[in-house]
Amino acid sequence: MHFSLAWARRLRRQSCYAYTPGDPCTTGCTILTFSCVVAVRPAWPQQLRLAPPAFGSPLPTPRNRRLTLHPTDGAPFAGIRFIDASGAVESCFAKGRSLGVRRTVLHDRLIRRADEIGITIRWGVRVSGLSPSGVFIDGEAVRSQFVVCADGEHSRLRHLAGLAPAHRVRRRFGFRRHYHVAPWSRWVEVYWSDVGQMYVTPVAPDQLCVALITRRSDLRFDKALPFFPELSRRLSGAAFTRVKGAVSATRKLRQVQSEHVALIGEASGSVDAITGQGLALAFRQAVALANAMQRNNLALYEKAHRRTARLPHVMADLMLAMD
Repeated sequence: MHFSLAWARRLRRQSCYAYTPGDPCTTGCTILTFSCVVAVRPAWPQQLRLAPPAFGSPLPTPRNRRLTLHPTDGAPFAGIRFIDASGAVESCFAKGRSLGVRRTVLHDRLIRRADEIGITIRWGVRVSGLSPSGVFIDGEAVRSQFVVCADGEHSRLRHLAGLAPAHRVRRRFGFRRHYHVAPWSRWVEVYWSDVGQMYVTPVAPDQLCVALITRRSDLRFDKALPFFPELSRRLSGAAFTRVKGAVSATRKLRQVQSEHVALIGEASGSVDAITGQGLALAFRQAVALANAMQRNNLALYEKAHRRTARLPHVMADLMLAMD
């Protein structure tokens, strides 16, 4: 199975600096998309924050930048199934193949592929500031034609670049746990109740990722399980990992680029996790940004960013209207 990441071949002749201390898979997306130097604040490998496995439409790319995922990297699924107390409805994906993959696995594949194709990665450093000609890395001035900021939802560089505040913010609370149990369905299952949603993604032949998304800040994973009796019954007795949590935010920015600085991933805005579009959006943004940089016109990225974000935000609004 090919997990495709687009890039711009002519970017090799340009200077790009990407800072990605946030989500590790956005880090990998940034690395494989741009021929550049990438600064990553945490030392690798790192303990990952909450995030359910990603799924989305593949993007066509040149073969020499293609990342190949093998069936053994995860578990296949056919589509999405929604379940509540009154029944269930499901739909298969119209084309392509889908694979549920743990983000630790995807991160490892992305970084190893970047190393194979000669991308320079500076681990454990910090971008301490921006300048008209580039960035400051641990106080050292580095010249760069472009700076790509992928430092997460609470992006510090977004503020330094004058690209905050957000136009709209809506928050819910997310928790996830892995269960050592064989998948019982060929779907990613989304369970609905009065307290929120739990969705179940197969990530290995003997493992599931179960995530809770809720508006209630006081609700925790184990307290929520009884509100999903069918799922609770299926998981009963299975071994599991400890729960990890984070905020799932819907955020829109008025602007995602300024002069030589561009935001990508959650630094550029985000949609609720119920859409399953987080990483898919980051990959599409990377395609658009590479094209804009190739043309030396980040305003093109601004337009493409708004266009690619429109449908996921509509999806989130419609789905959360039922929450």
